[in-house]
Amino acid sequence: MQTPPLKHSPPSSARDGMHDLRVMRYGFLLIENFSLIALGSAIDPLRIANMILGRRVYDYSLVGPGNEFVRSSDGIRVVPDVSMSDSEPFDVVFVVGPNPIPKKGIGSIIDWLRRQAGKGTALGGLDTGSYFLARAGLLNGYRCTIHWEDQDVLTEQFPKLTVSTRLFEIDRDRYTCSGGVAPLDLMVHLLASPPGSQALAARVLELLVAEPRSREYRQQTSLRQYIGAEHAKLDEALQLMESNVEEPLSVPEIASQLRVSQRQLQRWFLERLAKSPAEAYLEIRLLRARQLLYRTATSLEEVCARTGFTSTTHFSTRYKAQFQISPIADRRRYQSAL
Repeated sequence: MQTPPLKHSPPSSARDGMHDLRVMRYGFLLIENFSLIALGSAIDPLRIANMILGRRVYDYSLVGPGNEFVRSSDGIRVVPDVSMSDSEPFDVVFVVGPNPIPKKGIGSIIDWLRRQAGKGTALGGLDTGSYFLARAGLLNGYRCTIHWEDQDVLTEQFPKLTVSTRLFEIDRDRYTCSGGVAPLDLMVHLLASPPGSQALAARVLELLVAEPRSREYRQQTSLRQYIGAEHAKLDEALQLMESNVEEPLSVPEIASQLRVSQRQLQRWFLERLAKSPAEAYLEIRLLRARQLLYRTATSLEEVCARTGFTSTTHFSTRYKAQFQISPIADRRRYQSAL
């Protein structure tokens, strides 16, 4: 993945005047079980930008903890260009996070990130990469984000962090984003900023056959992805449910806040989701509970409290009906598969 050094070029012409001659050097630190789709979504915009400009303005290298290959979460092995011990200076370093997040054996990674920060290198996290920056104390005072499945891990271990649910966050020299193809949105946004341009970013999106998504775009979770973007009121109802999991609202309260009748609300849910508002709300709470069981060490009693259940017996009954397995057995099954 190493790119050759940039040869001397004359001043920008009209053809490539959208960009100055300064080369931006990006490093992508691969952690064992890293997200391959996150890596590709981040690098391809840089490759295409170079192609558009007709020269290597964006240089990028893969960095590994050592010189041996690093395995992605889907089993594909990638050989890094350089190791942490012999890497060259970078303008920006992105941690390509793994799934699941390891809790041990990352001391050398944390130390290396701190050294990069000491050199004035901008730092970013892709997918779960924000966790490593947080462990290094490099997100203190910054707004950040992470894949929604791991948001509880971040907020539980680092309660003073400001963690959003946006696709990506850019706060001074910290660039963080969620998983999947969200790195594409982050990188396109960076390409649109100086020394890049809106024209360059738009052309990259065009060649990637992708639509622009701003930093205000929220990570979609739970049932909202199934309703279609055109039904704003139903989307608002689901947002209310997702924002009030610990102390659930009643269906009449939701209808009142939306200024619609309960009958109309019921009809929307049945038409779009084939379930009542109460059934949808329960599913949202149970999915949230499962996320807490999988991603945190939170006790069963605390999971109940944080998802609006007053009884562990009632919670376990509802959970088993939804997922065909008890909450404790489900947690054990998930952890044994890691």
